[in-house]
Amino acid sequence: MGAREATRSRGSDFLALTKPRLNFLVLLTTAAAYRLGVQDGTPALTMMHTLVGTALVAGGASALNQVWERDSDRLMRRTRTRPLPDARLEPAQARSFGWTLSLLGLAELAVFVNVLSSLVALVTLASYIWFYTPLKFRTSLSTIVGALPGALPAVIGWSAATNELSMGGWVLFGIVFMWQMPHFLAIAWMYRDEYARAGIQLLPVIQPDGGSTGRQAVLYTAGLIPITLMPTLMGLASPYYLAGAIVLGAILMVFSLEFAVMRTNDAARRLFLASILYLPMLWGLLVWDHVR
Repeated sequence: MGAREATRSRGSDFLALTKPRLNFLVLLTTAAAYRLGVQDGTPALTMMHTLVGTALVAGGASALNQVWERDSDRLMRRTRTRPLPDARLEPAQARSFGWTLSLLGLAELAVFVNVLSSLVALVTLASYIWFYTPLKFRTSLSTIVGALPGALPAVIGWSAATNELSMGGWVLFGIVFMWQMPHFLAIAWMYRDEYARAGIQLLPVIQPDGGSTGRQAVLYTAGLIPITLMPTLMGLASPYYLAGAIVLGAILMVFSLEFAVMRTNDAARRLFLASILYLPMLWGLLVWDHVR
């Protein structure tokens, strides 16, 4: 391998630490929340700084998470080829990379956006690394704990636009929080054997019959639907959005119910794919309705 190929490969490994595909939804959520909260006089450039800062913090958190989980990642087929378990990068390199990205992102938000958004990002980073990650090996409640930092990018975007923690931001937080549960329960079911091998205490691991996993997917989807209606009640959206949100929620509920009844990998995969499509479609509908 030539020097150029080696450099490109090393760059790809560092990029993989940031989990770019996973964090795409983080940035989509941040952008939607910012656009919903934006007021007259807010510079358009602020949105760019918000997304850059959030991307750096999210990427840094992902790298630090992989440092923590490198031994368990080595035991799972879907993660064993990551740069750390495959020994293509050293833990110290990944740790330095993760902290550098995180600190740069926090500084980006504090200097070019506002201090409040940086503080929310700091809470997101801390709760993800020091609460959610270690709890994955101790209790199935880690999924709920992990949904907290997973939903805070909505608050980052809202606070970046408004410089306040108001109800609109928390409604968007609630949407993402509730959406994550059927999404991640579907993932946990599909890879339950690998999670069990790695010692990660997710619900399908400790209750392998799947009854509780299916019920929770349905319950959280049922809780998601009324929260998605609140933007209309608050004046952020019109009845057009309301109708679309109801339709999207009903479709997601169909897949959740199918999974709860069948409890097969195919049903879980359909729920996972439906959830992946659901969130961008909901954000797109909400932002379009808000700005039209």
